[in-house]
Amino acid sequence: MNEDGTGLLTIGELARLTGVPVKTIRSWSDQDLLPPAARTPAGYRLYGPDAAARLEIVRSLRELGIGLAAVRSVLHRERTVAETAAQWADALDAQIRALRLQSAVLRSVAARGSAAEELPYMTELARLSARERRRIITDFVEDALDGVDAPAYRSGLLAATPDLPDDPTPEQIGAWIELAALVREPELRAALRRLAEYSARTARAGEPDAPGEPRAPGKPHAMADPDATSEPDAPGERHATTEPRAAGEPYPAGQEQAAVRVAELMRVRGEAAVAAGIAPDSPAAEPVIAELVAAWLPTQTGTADPPAEDDPAARARLLEQLETAAEPVVERYWQLLCTVTGRPAPPRWGTAGAWTTAALRAHPRPYGLDRSAFDGTDPDRVLRAYEQVTRDVAALVAAVRPEDLALPTPCAGWSVRELLDHMVWENLMATSIAEDAPRGDHTADHLGDDHRAAFDDSVRAALAAFTGSGMLRRTYGPYEAPGAMIVQQVVVELLAHGWDLARATGAPTGLAPEAAEETLAAARRIYGAAPRTEGSSFAPERPAPPGASATDRLAAFLGRDPA
Repeated sequence: MNEDGTGLLTIGELARLTGVPVKTIRSWSDQDLLPPAARTPAGYRLYGPDAAARLEIVRSLRELGIGLAAVRSVLHRERTVAETAAQWADALDAQIRALRLQSAVLRSVAARGSAAEELPYMTELARLSARERRRIITDFVEDALDGVDAPAYRSGLLAATPDLPDDPTPEQIGAWIELAALVREPELRAALRRLAEYSARTARAGEPDAPGEPRAPGKPHAMADPDATSEPDAPGERHATTEPRAAGEPYPAGQEQAAVRVAELMRVRGEAAVAAGIAPDSPAAEPVIAELVAAWLPTQTGTADPPAEDDPAARARLLEQLETAAEPVVERYWQLLCTVTGRPAPPRWGTAGAWTTAALRAHPRPYGLDRSAFDGTDPDRVLRAYEQVTRDVAALVAAVRPEDLALPTPCAGWSVRELLDHMVWENLMATSIAEDAPRGDHTADHLGDDHRAAFDDSVRAALAAFTGSGMLRRTYGPYEAPGAMIVQQVVVELLAHGWDLARATGAPTGLAPEAAEETLAAARRIYGAAPRTEGSSFAPERPAPPGASATDRLAAFLGRDPA
């Protein structure tokens, strides 16, 4: 307060009272936001007792980004605070959208490693209208499918438009930019054309390829709805499916939900088989394939010459559908469309699809169980063979140095460490079966930092489970396989992989001579009819040199080169 007792404040006193710099107060005064109440004889400004409160209003409005002209309107009561706040909130929203657009373009540039020449094009893409975005997709589809008689496939693709919401996220804008670049790629055009040609080729004779979404196996519609129920679809919408089916064929009435359920069953069963370490060509894969084919057959009743039962023709058709749909670039196209439109991306089909196709190749016809493979598994001899094999393999494992872990092995491109991890897994898996709690962590790290201790511990646990659970005299699974045969399979695995380890580290390969001969006989009995196809566990049998040990001959039987 001035010493003259007037109650007026100098600009310096007002600055000290409010914490606003003198320079800022002077500027706002000059712009009629904070007019002085009086001046000193020397011309200096003086402010009244309400100046501090008025100054706080100005400061608050400015910190919210409101312009000086709008602040002046509020202070002069030309506009209310509420009206001004609404106006500036709208303006800020527009700024935020612009900043999101800029951010999305910049992130896309960084992720793609774009050149400077691409910047104008990418920015223009991000600013396109809905009609302009649809035109890009329409031109792409018409060009890719030109001359192919697959109207259902074409109409399904055209129905899936990249409709960005009014306030898209940076991820949605980035997905649109990537999608617009993807549709320029010849690889995508060729893949969609192949699927359309398959649709045209497999449509039921005598019936038009009625409009519907493109039903390429594993390729969902952009309007994917993970919560699909039995209720009718909204106009223009379809439920998502990863159902293996002739690309572009419409589903007969009532089959849509069945297709969705079968698709999910295939994904779940395939991923579970991979997690459990079930080889596609192993006997354990056959019940999975039989279940999937049985679930798939009813969805084919509306197709040309529908299969009626699980037979070689039905399995060949399902395999053809899966192989036709194995187009990662098309899967990426649908994933981007889902992101752009704000729909949840469908589960990836790759893992389950690869396993299922490999299993169908390995099991081209339903498996007629030959129970003779179960004969000759004497529990006591099997247990003794396990003890002898693990004794010699453990000695090999103990000799592995840390620098040896990265060495290559003869087995499936695995390093020594990966091979040891798999051997430990075999013991752990057999133990879990004996304990009626099969493991599902096939892809986990079972070796840790001490490969010797991990292997020894897994052997001790397996032996305790084999003898303490009665496994050797029980049966397991739908085929009632003897537990002794399951242990015998583990013996075959450990002896064969022990041979791989010996070859990798330069150690002698004549392991467990007391048990090797009968283990070779067991391998021939169990795996003699196993397919040696692409993706199989075993390569074609190799010849063994004269005088080769039983372990070398086992390796040759399983596709290794013992020479």
